[in-house]
Amino acid sequence: MSKKENKEEKSLIRSSTAEYLTFIAATGEGGVDAIYADENIWLSQKMMGTLYNVETHTVNYHLKKIFSDSELEESSVVRNFRITATDGKNYNSKHYNLSAIIAVGYKVNSERAVQFRKWATQIVQEFTIKGFAMDDERLKNDGTILGKKYFEEQLQRIREIRLSERKFYQKITDIYSTAIDYDVTAQATKRFFATVQNKLHWAIHGQTATEVIVNRANHQTENMGLTTWKDAPNGKIQKFDVSVAKNYLSENEMQQLQRLVSAYLDIAEDMAIRQIPMTMEDWESRLNKFIEATDREILQN
Repeated sequence: MSKKENKEEKSLIRSSTAEYLTFIAATGEGGVDAIYADENIWLSQKMMGTLYNVETHTVNYHLKKIFSDSELEESSVVRNFRITATDGKNYNSKHYNLSAIIAVGYKVNSERAVQFRKWATQIVQEFTIKGFAMDDERLKNDGTILGKKYFEEQLQRIREIRLSERKFYQKITDIYSTAIDYDVTAQATKRFFATVQNKLHWAIHGQTATEVIVNRANHQTENMGLTTWKDAPNGKIQKFDVSVAKNYLSENEMQQLQRLVSAYLDIAEDMAIRQIPMTMEDWESRLNKFIEATDREILQN
């Protein structure tokens, strides 16, 4: 591996990383060399001591306590990096990721640690109130979480979603999953996934997916009232075909649905091109506003 590749892999980030953790106190230069790798921040015990303005042995004491109390699993937060020391020699140095850095910040007693805890409390409060919290510096700096590379990858993901063979409502949920704060276990996610199909159906013909099936399925009509099915037009209708709401839509309704989803994907693509980060709440709100902007009704309750 070349020196250049090695440098890129480790991506040394100075003040912005420390600022993200502590708002860096006014201590001269305030530089803390952190290694950014595998979408995580890594500090040695010495650098943590610098960050919180405490002795290295204090950091070591608290880390041992954190691991012995099973607050964190040591193997999951520790990684060795090959570092060039001031003597020009390379050494393997033990580093700790953001989870450990934060845990130590809540244990040590120093002015800078108190400053960190105040900052962290504010972030938690913002997260609770807004549903997300961002660091403006990280938004500005390329190479970090929301830099130019992030939005390029976001745009690529959205275009892949457009070209996929996924069902129309699954493409909308795929877009939702690109949110910067995406959490598959969140109640907001469960709500969105449970309602998006019905919202789209309602916008097109004023019925939920279940209502379409109940009102249009009829064993006395040709093909059970289906307008399409998996092996249509000549293949056999299977049991699962009759439980798919879109299989009962008219050609006009299907075209409307396809245009609606395509236009929503256009909006998502435009957001990525303009480098606008979107949260789960943003995507849910955007879908409602989009449906409303097309003079269609939004499903309530």
